[in-house]
Amino acid sequence: MISNQEILETITMIQNQNLDIRTITMGISLIDCMDADIGKSCEKVYAKIRRMAEKLVQTGEFLSKKYGIPIINKRVAVTPVSLLLGVSGGDPLRYARTMDDVARDIGIDFIGGFSALVQKGFAPGDRELIAAIPEALASTEKVCASVNVGSTRAGINLDAVRIMGEKILEAATLTRDRECMGAGKLVVFCNAVEDNPFMAGAFHGIGENDAALNVGVSGPGVVREAIRLAPPSASIAEIADIIKKTAFKITRMGQLIGNEASRELGVPFGIVDLSLAPTPAVGDSVAHIIEEIGIESCGGYGTTAALAILNDAVKKGGVMASSRVGGLSGAFIPVSEDAGMVAAVERGSLSVEKLEAMTAVCSVGLDMIVVPGDTTPDIIAGMIADEAAIGMVNGKTTAVRIIPAVGKGDGEGVRFGGLFGYGPVMKINRFSPAKFIARGGQIPAPIQSLKN
Repeated sequence: MISNQEILETITMIQNQNLDIRTITMGISLIDCMDADIGKSCEKVYAKIRRMAEKLVQTGEFLSKKYGIPIINKRVAVTPVSLLLGVSGGDPLRYARTMDDVARDIGIDFIGGFSALVQKGFAPGDRELIAAIPEALASTEKVCASVNVGSTRAGINLDAVRIMGEKILEAATLTRDRECMGAGKLVVFCNAVEDNPFMAGAFHGIGENDAALNVGVSGPGVVREAIRLAPPSASIAEIADIIKKTAFKITRMGQLIGNEASRELGVPFGIVDLSLAPTPAVGDSVAHIIEEIGIESCGGYGTTAALAILNDAVKKGGVMASSRVGGLSGAFIPVSEDAGMVAAVERGSLSVEKLEAMTAVCSVGLDMIVVPGDTTPDIIAGMIADEAAIGMVNGKTTAVRIIPAVGKGDGEGVRFGGLFGYGPVMKINRFSPAKFIARGGQIPAPIQSLKN
Protein backbone atom coordinates (compact mmCIF):
# COMPACT_ATOMS: atom_id res chain seq x y z
CA MET A 1 0.00 0.00 0.00
CA ILE A 2 1.35 3.41 -0.98
CA SER A 3 0.94 6.00 1.78
CA ASN A 4 -0.32 9.56 1.31
CA GLN A 5 3.13 10.79 2.35
CA GLU A 6 4.75 8.82 -0.46
CA ILE A 7 2.27 10.18 -3.00
CA LEU A 8 2.97 13.77 -1.89
CA GLU A 9 6.69 13.05 -1.96
CA THR A 10 6.47 11.85 -5.58
CA ILE A 11 4.43 14.89 -6.62
CA THR A 12 7.11 17.15 -5.12
CA MET A 13 9.80 15.23 -7.00
CA ILE A 14 8.00 15.78 -10.29
CA GLN A 15 7.02 19.43 -9.75
CA ASN A 16 10.14 20.79 -8.06
CA GLN A 17 13.02 18.40 -8.68
CA ASN A 18 12.76 17.58 -12.40
CA LEU A 19 11.85 13.93 -11.89
CA ASP A 20 10.74 12.32 -15.13
CA ILE A 21 10.81 9.21 -17.25
CA ARG A 22 13.58 10.09 -19.66
CA THR A 23 12.54 7.66 -22.36
CA ILE A 24 10.40 4.73 -23.33
CA THR A 25 12.21 2.96 -26.14
CA MET A 26 10.77 0.15 -28.21
CA GLY A 27 13.39 -2.26 -29.47
CA ILE A 28 12.41 -3.96 -32.73
CA SER A 29 14.17 -6.86 -34.41
CA LEU A 30 14.62 -6.48 -38.16
CA ILE A 31 16.03 -9.97 -38.69
CA ASP A 32 12.87 -11.03 -40.53
CA CYS A 33 13.16 -7.97 -42.81
CA MET A 34 16.40 -9.13 -44.41
CA ASP A 35 16.22 -9.54 -48.16
CA ALA A 36 18.78 -9.84 -50.93
CA ASP A 37 16.95 -6.99 -52.68
CA ILE A 38 17.65 -3.77 -50.75
CA GLY A 39 14.45 -2.18 -52.04
CA LYS A 40 12.33 -5.01 -50.63
CA SER A 41 14.37 -4.99 -47.43
CA CYS A 42 13.68 -1.26 -46.91
CA GLU A 43 9.97 -1.80 -47.56
CA LYS A 44 9.86 -4.53 -44.90
CA VAL A 45 11.80 -2.35 -42.45
CA TYR A 46 9.38 0.54 -42.86
CA ALA A 47 6.31 -1.70 -42.58
CA LYS A 48 7.47 -3.54 -39.46
CA ILE A 49 8.59 -0.46 -37.53
CA ARG A 50 5.35 1.30 -38.44
CA ARG A 51 3.22 -1.66 -37.41
CA MET A 52 4.99 -2.24 -34.12
CA ALA A 53 5.51 1.34 -32.95
CA GLU A 54 2.76 3.44 -34.50
CA LYS A 55 1.03 3.80 -31.09
CA LEU A 56 4.21 4.39 -29.08
CA VAL A 57 3.86 8.18 -28.89
CA GLN A 58 0.13 8.00 -28.22
CA THR A 59 0.71 5.48 -25.41
CA GLY A 60 3.45 7.59 -23.85
CA GLU A 61 1.22 10.65 -23.80
CA PHE A 62 -1.68 8.66 -22.37
CA LEU A 63 0.42 7.27 -19.50
CA SER A 64 1.94 10.67 -18.85
CA LYS A 65 -1.54 12.15 -18.33
CA LYS A 66 -2.83 9.13 -16.41
CA TYR A 67 -0.06 9.21 -13.81
CA GLY A 68 1.00 12.85 -14.02
CA ILE A 69 4.57 11.81 -14.83
CA PRO A 70 6.48 13.55 -17.65
CA ILE A 71 7.68 11.05 -20.26
CA ILE A 72 10.19 13.08 -22.21
CA ASN A 73 11.20 10.90 -25.17
CA LYS A 74 9.58 8.14 -27.19
CA ARG A 75 12.11 6.28 -29.28
CA VAL A 76 12.76 3.17 -31.35
CA ALA A 77 15.91 1.06 -31.53
CA VAL A 78 16.41 -1.56 -34.23
CA THR A 79 18.74 -4.41 -35.12
CA PRO A 80 22.17 -3.14 -36.19
CA VAL A 81 21.60 -2.19 -39.81
CA SER A 82 24.99 -3.54 -40.89
CA LEU A 83 23.47 -7.04 -40.53
CA LEU A 84 20.77 -6.19 -43.06
CA LEU A 85 23.31 -4.56 -45.33
CA GLY A 86 25.44 -7.70 -45.22
CA VAL A 87 22.56 -9.58 -46.84
CA SER A 88 21.21 -6.98 -49.23
CA GLY A 89 24.29 -5.00 -50.19
CA GLY A 90 23.58 -1.70 -51.89
CA ASP A 91 23.59 1.87 -50.67
CA PRO A 92 23.43 2.07 -46.82
CA LEU A 93 21.80 5.51 -47.08
CA ARG A 94 18.61 3.83 -48.28
CA TYR A 95 18.24 2.25 -44.85
CA ALA A 96 18.97 5.55 -43.09
CA ARG A 97 16.32 7.35 -45.13
CA THR A 98 13.81 4.56 -44.50
CA MET A 99 14.44 4.80 -40.77
CA ASP A 100 14.09 8.57 -40.87
CA ASP A 101 10.86 8.38 -42.87
CA VAL A 102 9.16 5.96 -40.52
CA ALA A 103 10.42 7.82 -37.42
CA ARG A 104 8.91 11.03 -38.74
CA ASP A 105 5.65 9.34 -39.76
CA ILE A 106 5.02 7.81 -36.32
CA GLY A 107 6.21 10.94 -34.49
CA ILE A 108 9.03 9.54 -32.35
CA ASP A 109 12.01 11.62 -31.23
CA PHE A 110 14.88 9.44 -32.43
CA ILE A 111 15.56 6.06 -34.00
CA GLY A 112 18.80 4.21 -33.24
CA GLY A 113 20.43 1.24 -34.85
CA PHE A 114 22.35 2.58 -37.84
CA SER A 115 25.06 0.56 -36.19
CA ALA A 116 27.85 -1.97 -36.63
CA LEU A 117 29.54 -4.32 -34.18
CA VAL A 118 33.17 -4.69 -35.24
CA GLN A 119 35.04 -5.45 -32.04
CA LYS A 120 36.72 -8.50 -33.56
CA GLY A 121 36.72 -7.59 -37.22
CA PHE A 122 34.62 -6.50 -40.16
CA ALA A 123 31.82 -8.67 -41.54
CA PRO A 124 30.09 -8.00 -44.88
CA GLY A 125 28.24 -4.71 -44.66
CA ASP A 126 30.22 -3.27 -41.73
CA ARG A 127 32.73 -1.17 -43.65
CA GLU A 128 30.07 0.13 -46.05
CA LEU A 129 27.78 1.16 -43.23
CA ILE A 130 30.56 2.88 -41.26
CA ALA A 131 31.66 4.76 -44.37
CA ALA A 132 28.11 6.04 -44.84
CA ILE A 133 27.56 7.21 -41.25
CA PRO A 134 28.52 10.90 -41.71
CA GLU A 135 26.28 11.33 -44.77
CA ALA A 136 23.47 9.35 -43.09
CA LEU A 137 23.53 11.62 -40.04
CA ALA A 138 23.79 14.78 -42.15
CA SER A 139 20.95 13.88 -44.51
CA THR A 140 18.47 12.67 -41.88
CA GLU A 141 16.90 14.25 -38.84
CA LYS A 142 16.12 11.45 -36.41
CA VAL A 143 18.62 8.69 -37.18
CA CYS A 144 21.33 7.89 -34.63
CA ALA A 145 24.41 5.75 -35.23
CA SER A 146 26.82 3.71 -33.15
CA VAL A 147 29.81 1.43 -33.64
CA ASN A 148 31.17 -1.05 -31.12
CA VAL A 149 34.95 -1.22 -31.55
CA GLY A 150 35.98 -3.35 -28.59
CA SER A 151 35.02 -5.77 -25.86
CA THR A 152 36.62 -7.44 -22.87
CA ARG A 153 36.54 -10.82 -24.63
CA ALA A 154 37.65 -9.70 -28.09
CA GLY A 155 40.02 -6.81 -27.43
CA ILE A 156 39.94 -3.60 -29.44
CA ASN A 157 39.78 -3.31 -33.22
CA LEU A 158 42.35 -0.56 -33.72
CA ASP A 159 41.55 -0.30 -37.44
CA ALA A 160 37.95 0.54 -36.52
CA VAL A 161 39.18 3.04 -33.94
CA ARG A 162 41.20 4.82 -36.63
CA ILE A 163 38.27 4.90 -39.03
CA MET A 164 35.91 6.25 -36.37
CA GLY A 165 38.33 9.06 -35.58
CA GLU A 166 37.93 10.12 -39.21
CA LYS A 167 34.16 9.59 -39.32
CA ILE A 168 33.47 11.68 -36.21
CA LEU A 169 35.29 14.63 -37.72
CA GLU A 170 33.55 14.08 -41.06
CA ALA A 171 30.14 13.93 -39.36
CA ALA A 172 30.84 17.22 -37.61
CA THR A 173 32.09 18.88 -40.78
CA LEU A 174 29.04 17.86 -42.84
CA THR A 175 26.76 19.41 -40.20
CA ARG A 176 28.79 22.51 -39.37
CA ASP A 177 25.77 24.64 -40.31
CA ARG A 178 23.81 22.81 -37.56
CA GLU A 179 26.34 23.22 -34.74
CA CYS A 180 28.14 20.05 -35.88
CA MET A 181 25.28 17.97 -34.51
CA GLY A 182 26.08 15.02 -36.74
CA ALA A 183 28.82 14.05 -34.29
CA GLY A 184 26.32 14.42 -31.44
CA LYS A 185 24.26 11.59 -32.92
CA LEU A 186 27.22 9.20 -33.16
CA VAL A 187 28.59 7.01 -30.36
CA VAL A 188 31.64 4.73 -30.37
CA PHE A 189 31.37 1.93 -27.81
CA CYS A 190 33.40 -0.70 -26.05
CA ASN A 191 31.29 -3.49 -24.53
CA ALA A 192 28.06 -2.10 -25.98
CA VAL A 193 24.89 -3.53 -24.42
CA GLU A 194 21.94 -4.82 -26.44
CA ASP A 195 19.10 -3.30 -24.41
CA ASN A 196 20.20 0.31 -24.02
CA PRO A 197 17.24 2.74 -24.20
CA PHE A 198 19.42 5.85 -24.43
CA MET A 199 20.40 7.56 -27.66
CA ALA A 200 22.53 7.98 -29.56
CA GLY A 201 23.82 4.52 -28.80
CA ALA A 202 20.60 2.51 -28.65
CA PHE A 203 20.23 -0.57 -30.84
CA HIS A 204 18.23 -3.78 -30.51
CA GLY A 205 20.57 -6.70 -29.97
CA ILE A 206 20.18 -10.01 -31.78
CA GLY A 207 19.70 -11.80 -28.46
CA GLU A 208 16.61 -9.79 -27.62
CA ASN A 209 12.92 -10.57 -28.14
CA ASP A 210 11.34 -9.76 -31.49
CA ALA A 211 10.27 -6.56 -29.74
CA ALA A 212 10.79 -5.21 -26.22
CA LEU A 213 9.94 -2.08 -24.33
CA ASN A 214 12.81 -0.56 -22.35
CA VAL A 215 12.54 2.37 -19.95
CA GLY A 216 15.16 4.91 -18.95
CA VAL A 217 14.60 6.87 -15.74
CA SER A 218 16.16 10.12 -14.64
CA GLY A 219 16.21 12.10 -11.42
CA PRO A 220 19.51 13.84 -10.52
CA GLY A 221 17.52 16.70 -8.99
CA VAL A 222 15.74 14.34 -6.63
CA VAL A 223 18.98 12.76 -5.44
CA ARG A 224 20.63 16.13 -4.93
CA GLU A 225 17.72 17.43 -2.89
CA ALA A 226 17.70 14.32 -0.71
CA ILE A 227 21.41 14.81 0.05
CA ARG A 228 20.91 18.52 0.68
CA LEU A 229 18.35 17.76 3.38
CA ALA A 230 20.73 15.40 5.18
CA PRO A 231 22.37 16.78 8.34
CA PRO A 232 25.87 18.22 7.82
CA SER A 233 27.23 15.58 10.17
CA ALA A 234 25.95 12.70 8.00
CA SER A 235 28.69 10.16 7.29
CA ILE A 236 29.43 9.00 3.76
CA ALA A 237 27.73 5.68 4.55
CA GLU A 238 24.60 7.59 5.51
CA ILE A 239 24.80 9.60 2.28
CA ALA A 240 25.05 6.36 0.29
CA ASP A 241 22.00 5.05 2.12
CA ILE A 242 20.02 8.19 1.27
CA ILE A 243 20.93 7.77 -2.42
CA LYS A 244 19.87 4.12 -2.34
CA LYS A 245 16.46 4.94 -0.90
CA THR A 246 15.94 7.73 -3.43
CA ALA A 247 16.99 5.53 -6.35
CA PHE A 248 14.47 2.95 -5.18
CA LYS A 249 11.64 5.49 -5.46
CA ILE A 250 12.79 6.71 -8.87
CA THR A 251 13.13 3.20 -10.28
CA ARG A 252 9.78 2.09 -8.93
CA MET A 253 8.18 4.76 -11.10
CA GLY A 254 10.10 3.47 -14.13
CA GLN A 255 8.91 -0.05 -13.43
CA LEU A 256 5.29 1.14 -13.25
CA ILE A 257 5.47 2.99 -16.57
CA GLY A 258 7.31 0.10 -18.23
CA ASN A 259 4.67 -2.41 -17.16
CA GLU A 260 1.81 -0.18 -18.24
CA ALA A 261 3.33 0.72 -21.61
CA SER A 262 4.14 -2.91 -22.26
CA ARG A 263 0.54 -3.93 -21.59
CA GLU A 264 -0.93 -1.11 -23.68
CA LEU A 265 1.30 -1.85 -26.67
CA GLY A 266 1.25 -5.63 -26.41
CA VAL A 267 5.04 -5.75 -26.39
CA PRO A 268 7.09 -7.63 -23.74
CA PHE A 269 8.63 -5.48 -21.03
CA GLY A 270 12.41 -5.40 -21.40
CA ILE A 271 14.34 -3.55 -18.72
CA VAL A 272 14.52 -0.43 -16.58
CA ASP A 273 17.82 1.34 -17.02
CA LEU A 274 18.89 2.50 -13.55
CA SER A 275 20.33 5.79 -14.65
CA LEU A 276 20.74 9.31 -13.43
CA ALA A 277 20.54 11.20 -16.70
CA PRO A 278 20.96 14.96 -16.35
CA THR A 279 19.40 17.75 -18.38
CA PRO A 280 20.60 21.31 -18.98
CA ALA A 281 17.90 22.50 -16.54
CA VAL A 282 19.28 24.08 -13.38
CA GLY A 283 18.85 21.60 -10.52
CA ASP A 284 18.97 18.49 -12.70
CA SER A 285 22.70 17.95 -12.66
CA VAL A 286 24.94 15.01 -11.72
CA ALA A 287 27.78 17.50 -11.15
CA HIS A 288 25.67 19.25 -8.52
CA ILE A 289 25.13 15.92 -6.72
CA ILE A 290 28.89 15.47 -6.54
CA GLU A 291 29.24 18.98 -5.16
CA GLU A 292 26.43 18.34 -2.66
CA ILE A 293 28.30 15.25 -1.44
CA GLY A 294 31.18 17.52 -0.56
CA ILE A 295 33.42 18.40 -3.51
CA GLU A 296 33.81 22.19 -3.87
CA SER A 297 33.58 22.03 -7.67
CA CYS A 298 33.03 18.96 -9.85
CA GLY A 299 36.40 17.83 -11.16
CA GLY A 300 38.27 18.56 -7.95
CA TYR A 301 40.12 15.79 -6.13
CA GLY A 302 37.59 13.37 -4.65
CA THR A 303 35.24 13.67 -7.62
CA THR A 304 35.90 10.14 -8.89
CA ALA A 305 35.33 8.66 -5.44
CA ALA A 306 32.11 10.61 -4.98
CA LEU A 307 30.90 9.48 -8.39
CA ALA A 308 31.72 5.86 -7.56
CA ILE A 309 29.64 6.11 -4.38
CA LEU A 310 26.76 7.66 -6.31
CA ASN A 311 26.85 5.09 -9.09
CA ASP A 312 26.98 2.12 -6.76
CA ALA A 313 24.20 3.41 -4.51
CA VAL A 314 21.92 4.08 -7.48
CA LYS A 315 22.33 0.49 -8.64
CA LYS A 316 21.79 -0.97 -5.17
CA GLY A 317 18.62 1.04 -4.66
CA GLY A 318 17.37 0.41 -8.17
CA VAL A 319 17.62 -3.37 -8.12
CA MET A 320 15.34 -3.43 -5.07
CA ALA A 321 12.63 -1.68 -7.09
CA SER A 322 12.71 -3.65 -10.30
CA SER A 323 13.24 -7.28 -11.18
CA ARG A 324 14.23 -6.43 -14.74
CA VAL A 325 17.15 -4.06 -14.89
CA GLY A 326 19.77 -3.64 -17.56
CA GLY A 327 20.98 -1.20 -20.17
CA LEU A 328 23.77 1.07 -19.10
CA SER A 329 22.55 1.68 -15.54
CA GLY A 330 24.53 4.32 -13.71
CA ALA A 331 25.18 8.04 -13.56
CA PHE A 332 25.68 9.75 -16.91
CA ILE A 333 28.21 12.55 -17.16
CA PRO A 334 27.56 14.31 -20.48
CA VAL A 335 29.06 17.78 -20.37
CA SER A 336 26.73 19.82 -22.59
CA GLU A 337 23.60 18.21 -21.12
CA ASP A 338 24.53 19.01 -17.53
CA ALA A 339 24.50 22.62 -16.32
CA GLY A 340 26.80 21.74 -13.41
CA MET A 341 29.37 20.11 -15.71
CA VAL A 342 29.35 23.14 -18.01
CA ALA A 343 29.88 25.45 -15.04
CA ALA A 344 32.73 23.26 -13.78
CA VAL A 345 34.43 23.39 -17.19
CA GLU A 346 34.06 27.16 -17.35
CA ARG A 347 35.50 27.70 -13.88
CA GLY A 348 38.43 25.42 -14.74
CA SER A 349 37.89 22.56 -12.31
CA LEU A 350 36.88 19.94 -14.89
CA SER A 351 39.13 18.75 -17.71
CA VAL A 352 38.90 16.04 -20.38
CA GLU A 353 41.47 14.03 -18.44
CA LYS A 354 39.40 14.16 -15.25
CA LEU A 355 36.29 13.17 -17.19
CA GLU A 356 38.18 10.18 -18.54
CA ALA A 357 39.10 9.13 -15.01
CA MET A 358 35.47 9.49 -13.94
CA THR A 359 34.35 7.15 -16.72
CA ALA A 360 36.13 4.28 -14.96
CA VAL A 361 33.38 4.27 -12.32
CA CYS A 362 30.22 5.40 -14.09
CA SER A 363 28.08 5.14 -17.20
CA VAL A 364 29.11 5.65 -19.83
CA GLY A 365 32.09 7.59 -21.13
CA LEU A 366 33.36 10.79 -22.69
CA ASP A 367 29.92 12.11 -23.54
CA MET A 368 28.81 15.27 -25.35
CA ILE A 369 32.22 16.88 -25.04
CA VAL A 370 32.98 19.70 -27.47
CA VAL A 371 36.60 19.84 -28.65
CA PRO A 372 38.34 22.34 -30.95
CA GLY A 373 37.40 22.10 -34.61
CA ASP A 374 41.00 21.58 -35.71
CA THR A 375 41.35 18.41 -33.62
CA THR A 376 42.93 15.80 -35.88
CA PRO A 377 41.35 12.39 -36.60
CA ASP A 378 44.37 10.72 -34.96
CA ILE A 379 43.78 12.56 -31.69
CA ILE A 380 40.08 11.66 -31.77
CA ALA A 381 41.06 8.05 -32.42
CA GLY A 382 43.49 8.22 -29.49
CA MET A 383 40.67 9.40 -27.23
CA ILE A 384 38.50 6.51 -28.46
CA ALA A 385 41.32 4.00 -27.86
CA ASP A 386 41.90 5.26 -24.30
CA GLU A 387 38.22 5.12 -23.44
CA ALA A 388 37.78 1.68 -25.02
CA ALA A 389 40.77 0.42 -23.04
CA ILE A 390 39.12 1.50 -19.78
CA GLY A 391 36.01 -0.43 -20.73
CA MET A 392 37.90 -3.47 -21.99
CA VAL A 393 40.10 -3.88 -18.91
CA ASN A 394 37.37 -3.15 -16.38
CA GLY A 395 34.68 -5.24 -18.07
CA LYS A 396 32.24 -2.36 -18.39
CA THR A 397 30.62 -0.31 -21.10
CA THR A 398 32.45 2.83 -22.13
CA ALA A 399 31.83 5.17 -25.02
CA VAL A 400 32.94 8.31 -26.78
CA ARG A 401 30.59 10.96 -28.08
CA ILE A 402 32.70 14.00 -28.78
CA ILE A 403 31.91 16.88 -31.08
CA PRO A 404 34.64 18.73 -32.97
CA ALA A 405 33.35 22.30 -33.19
CA VAL A 406 34.37 23.00 -36.77
CA GLY A 407 35.62 26.57 -37.12
CA LYS A 408 35.78 27.15 -33.37
CA GLY A 409 38.44 26.97 -30.70
CA ASP A 410 39.23 27.63 -27.04
CA GLY A 411 36.96 30.15 -25.40
CA GLU A 412 34.07 29.50 -27.75
CA GLY A 413 31.13 27.13 -27.47
CA VAL A 414 28.38 25.34 -29.32
CA ARG A 415 24.72 25.77 -28.43
CA PHE A 416 22.68 22.70 -29.41
CA GLY A 417 19.43 23.61 -27.69
CA GLY A 418 16.90 21.36 -26.00
CA LEU A 419 18.19 18.42 -24.00
CA PHE A 420 21.56 18.63 -25.77
CA GLY A 421 22.29 21.96 -24.08
CA TYR A 422 25.41 24.08 -24.51
CA GLY A 423 28.97 22.83 -24.74
CA PRO A 424 32.05 24.99 -24.19
CA VAL A 425 35.05 24.03 -26.29
CA MET A 426 37.37 22.08 -23.99
CA LYS A 427 41.15 22.12 -24.13
CA ILE A 428 42.78 18.90 -25.29
CA ASN A 429 46.25 17.39 -25.24
CA ARG A 430 47.78 18.07 -28.69
CA PHE A 431 50.59 15.52 -28.64
CA SER A 432 49.97 13.10 -31.49
CA PRO A 433 49.14 9.38 -31.16
CA ALA A 434 49.33 9.02 -34.97
CA LYS A 435 52.10 6.39 -35.00
CA PHE A 436 50.23 4.24 -32.47
CA ILE A 437 46.90 4.50 -34.29
CA ALA A 438 48.50 3.77 -37.67
CA ARG A 439 49.82 0.41 -36.44
CA GLY A 440 46.28 -0.95 -36.80
CA GLY A 441 45.32 -4.55 -36.04
CA GLN A 442 43.76 -5.91 -32.87
CA ILE A 443 44.64 -4.88 -29.32
CA PRO A 444 44.67 -8.24 -27.50
CA ALA A 445 41.94 -8.99 -24.98
CA PRO A 446 43.12 -8.68 -21.37
CA ILE A 447 43.85 -11.63 -19.11
CA GLN A 448 40.91 -12.39 -16.84
CA SER A 449 42.93 -13.62 -13.87
CA LEU A 450 45.85 -12.06 -12.00
CA LYS A 451 43.79 -8.94 -11.42
CA ASN A 452 44.99 -6.30 -9.03
